[in-house]
Amino acid sequence: MKKTIWHKVLEDTDQLPEGRVMTVQAGNHDICLTHFEGKFCALDNKCPHQGGPLGEGSIENGLLRCPWHGWDYHPCTGKAPGYDDGVQTFQTKVKDGVVYVAREEEEVHIPSISDVMIETMVNWGIDTVFGMVGHSNLGVADAFRIQEAQGKLRYIGIRHEGAASFAASAYGKITGRPAACFAIAGPGSTNMYTGMWDAHVDRSPLLALTGQVATQVVGTGNFQELDLVAAFSAVAKFNHRVQKDSKHGELMSLAVKHAILNRNVSHLTFPDEVQFTPAGNSQPASSDHRISSLAIHPPTSQLDHAIHMIQKARRPVIIVGHGARFHMEGVIAIGQKLNCPILTTFKGKGQIPDAHPLSGGVLGRSGTPVASWFMNEADLLIVFGASFSNHTGITPKVPTIQIDYDPLTLAKFHAVEGMVYGELSVTCKLIHEALGADIQVTDQREELAERWKIWRTEKRRRMGEYRGKGLGAVHVFEALNRLIPAHAAIAVDVGNNTYSFGRYFEPKDNPVVMSGYLGSIGFALPASIGLWAAVGHERPILAVAGDGGLGQYLAEFTTLVNYNLPVKVLILNNQELGKISKEQRGIDLDVYHTHLTNPDFAAYAASCGGLGLKVRKPEEMDEQMKRFFAHEGPALLEVHQDVGLL
Repeated sequence: MKKTIWHKVLEDTDQLPEGRVMTVQAGNHDICLTHFEGKFCALDNKCPHQGGPLGEGSIENGLLRCPWHGWDYHPCTGKAPGYDDGVQTFQTKVKDGVVYVAREEEEVHIPSISDVMIETMVNWGIDTVFGMVGHSNLGVADAFRIQEAQGKLRYIGIRHEGAASFAASAYGKITGRPAACFAIAGPGSTNMYTGMWDAHVDRSPLLALTGQVATQVVGTGNFQELDLVAAFSAVAKFNHRVQKDSKHGELMSLAVKHAILNRNVSHLTFPDEVQFTPAGNSQPASSDHRISSLAIHPPTSQLDHAIHMIQKARRPVIIVGHGARFHMEGVIAIGQKLNCPILTTFKGKGQIPDAHPLSGGVLGRSGTPVASWFMNEADLLIVFGASFSNHTGITPKVPTIQIDYDPLTLAKFHAVEGMVYGELSVTCKLIHEALGADIQVTDQREELAERWKIWRTEKRRRMGEYRGKGLGAVHVFEALNRLIPAHAAIAVDVGNNTYSFGRYFEPKDNPVVMSGYLGSIGFALPASIGLWAAVGHERPILAVAGDGGLGQYLAEFTTLVNYNLPVKVLILNNQELGKISKEQRGIDLDVYHTHLTNPDFAAYAASCGGLGLKVRKPEEMDEQMKRFFAHEGPALLEVHQDVGLL
C-alpha cells in the first residue's frame, strides 16, 4: 500500500482570498488550489480537455473555468456540470493558517527510451550538453537531469539555441571530442542550424539532439511541426528520427561513432511521445571495443617520395593548419631537425608560440610579413593538416608535400608534387626517423629572428599613429601580448578585429578557435562558453569580438553570469561593420548601412552582474586590462577603436 504524504502548499491562507484559485506544487505535481465557500480544495491542475492549467483559471458563477477553452468544473468536487467526467481531487487540511495537500508517494522512476539513449551517450564519453529546455524536449531533458544528478553529465542552459551549437562546435574544435547541443522542435532546432554548419565545414565532431512534435500529428501542420530529418539532411552526416521500436542504445552509439570518426555532425530527433515511452527491455549501450585505432600508416611509396623531396631541399618551410593541432610535437621535431620556419594558417594560429625560434607566424590575409617572406623564399613547402584555402594563400609555385588524414583533402585544389595519406603523428614520427642526423639544409633561425625584429619595429611605429578617435588595433593586441595569461584559450569572432588579431597578437601557449570556413559573425562569445566547458578547468578563457559580432549574441553574457563562468570578453567597438565598409570601398562602392548604434557594453555587462570596463585612450589600456584579467568572474573590456587604424 502506498504511503500518503502531506505537502505544505500555502504558507498563509490569506495568500488565497475567497473565490480565487492558484497553482501550487505538491512534490513534483502541479495542483490547482481553490478557496470556495470558505473551504480550501485541491484539484489536478490539468483540464482533461487539452491539459489547460486550471490554477490559472477563475471562478465564475460558482464554477471553475479553464483559461484555455472555458470548460467548467466545481471548485471543490471537480465535477463537470452535466457530464460524467471531471478532475481528480486531493485531500486538504488547514493547520495554523498553513494549507496542506495529501498525495500518495511518487512512483519509482521507470527508465524511458530517453534514459536509455542519454545513458548510452554518456557511456560514449559525451558529458557536456548546451541547450534550451522546452515543451517538446522535456523527456530528454529529464534524462539529462538524472545523469547530472549522478555526476555524469553537465548541462549548460543558454539564451539562444544558436549559441548552443556554436559552443558545441568550439568544444569539438579544441578537444577533438563531441559535445551535444539541444533544442525544441521547430524554431529551436532551426536556430541551431548555423552552428551545426560551422562544425560541419570545420570538421568539428558534434551531436545535435532535438525534440519533435508527437508522431500522431506529423503531417497535419501542427504547431512547430517541421521535418527536422529533412531540414538537417545536408548538414548532418548521421541523421535519424528515434522511434519506439528503434534499437535505442545502438542508434545513439552509431550517432556518436559517426560524429567521432567523421569529425562531423550527427543528429537525432525525438518525437514527444517516444521520449516518455518506457524502455522495456531496451538497455544502454557501451563504447567498449567499438572504435578502431586511427593510427593509419602512410603508403610506403608516398612516404619514400616525400622523404626524398625533403632530402633534396635546401630551404624547406613547414606550414601547419588546424588539422595538425593535436600533432604539433611531431611537427616541431621535424622543424628542429631541418632548422626551418614553421608557419601556420590563420585557423592554426597558436599551435606554435610566436616566441619559438622556429615560428614564422600566420600566413595569408590575417598574417604577417614574416610568414609570407619565408614562403616566397622556400624551395619546398611541407604542409600538415591544411586545406589550401584562398584566405591562407599557400602558393602553388613552390614544390609541395601535403600530409593529411583525409584523402579527399590531398591535392584538392591543384596537383601537389608529394602527397602523403596518413595519421599525422604516425607520419611525423616516420619522417623524423627517416631523415636521420645528416640533413644538408640552410639553418634559417637567424633569418627568422631578423624578420621578426623588422616586423616588431613596424608594429612599434604603428603604435604612434593614434589620432584621438579611439585606439588602433595594434594598441589593443600589443597590450594583450604583454598581459594575457600565457596559457589562456581564445575564441575569436569575424571581422576587422579578427584580421588584426591574426596580424598583431603573438600567442604563447594560447590555443585559438574560430568560425573558419563558415566565417560566422557572432561566434566568439558562445564559443567561449564551449571553451570553458572543455578546458576551463586548466586554462583561462578569452573571447575577442567586434561590436557587430558581440551584438548578435550579447544576451549570452547573462549565461556567463548565471554559471559564474570566469570568461573574459574583449570587444573592439568602432560602431561600424568595418570589414564590410572596407570591402565596399575596395570595389569602388559607397559605404552603405554599415554604421552601428551600440549600447554601452561595459554598463551592460555590469547590469548583468559581471564586471564592465572601458578604454578610450592608449594610456588607459594596461591598467584596465590588468583589472580585466584579475577579476575572478565574468568580465567585459570595451575598447573604443579607430576604424581606420587596423
